[in-house]
Amino acid sequence: MSKVRAYITSFRLRTLPLSLSGVLLGSLLAASDVFFKTTTFVWAMLTTVALQILSNLASEGGDLTKGTDNEHRLGPIRSAQSGALSMREMVQAMIVFGVIAIITGSLLIYEAFRDLLNWKSIALFIAGGASIVAAVKYTVGKSAYGYRGLGDLFVFIFFGVVSVMGSYFAMSGVLPWICVLPAAAIGFLSSGVLNMNNIRDIENDSVCGKRTIPVILGIQGAKIYHFVITLLAVICLVLYSMLHSAGWTGYLFLLTLPLLVMHLKSVYRGEGRALDSQLKFLSITTLLIALLLGFGQLLSC
Repeated sequence: MSKVRAYITSFRLRTLPLSLSGVLLGSLLAASDVFFKTTTFVWAMLTTVALQILSNLASEGGDLTKGTDNEHRLGPIRSAQSGALSMREMVQAMIVFGVIAIITGSLLIYEAFRDLLNWKSIALFIAGGASIVAAVKYTVGKSAYGYRGLGDLFVFIFFGVVSVMGSYFAMSGVLPWICVLPAAAIGFLSSGVLNMNNIRDIENDSVCGKRTIPVILGIQGAKIYHFVITLLAVICLVLYSMLHSAGWTGYLFLLTLPLLVMHLKSVYRGEGRALDSQLKFLSITTLLIALLLGFGQLLSC
């Protein structure tokens, strides 16, 4: 495997549709409320990409160090695990993308508010700094929260709440309480993607001491949990469209319900490697939901 290919593999670009869903939705909802800044949107997207790649690199390095990435893991073989990249190279890549995230994030905040020292800018700096720390601490260090059953909570917060509400705030400078509903919906669905990953790897994670939700609840408990958070996501979306007084286009996201039903059937029947395809399926479905809700709200203006 060439170095370039090894790096691209470690970047895990297939995770980007999910991570970009929140920014896309927050930006489209801001546009539907007559707030939109093209340059701010571009910087937000670039910052999200940098943070996601940083998170992927940190996750790979942390899992390898802790022995979780081994021959028993059911997911794709990673670059550091195979020896295509050394830990030194992984750390160097993490530093590069951490710096990129800081630069693009700073440009995002400046473009949004034209002042890096007012309270709005400081609030976004804090959210951005917390995002960088969360990206690294998922599997890195003795206090890695991904090994303590807290991964789903942090994904809910940063993929959902921070991503959707942060992008809306960057566009508008205001933050209506109702934005909590679509933010929570994306958070629940993003946690569902992580849950799929962890159900697939439950046996290896259990042996290696990685206490994920499936390890704590067991496979059946994790599947029930998955059904519940998927249902909560749909409820949040419906409530948002109802309370936001959207026309019929505000409910276009309901076109994805058959996809969610198909997904839940596959989760109910599948185990182990059979669930691998559902990670991508739910990620793409989440992106589709974000686009349909966002454009639906925009069309209802």
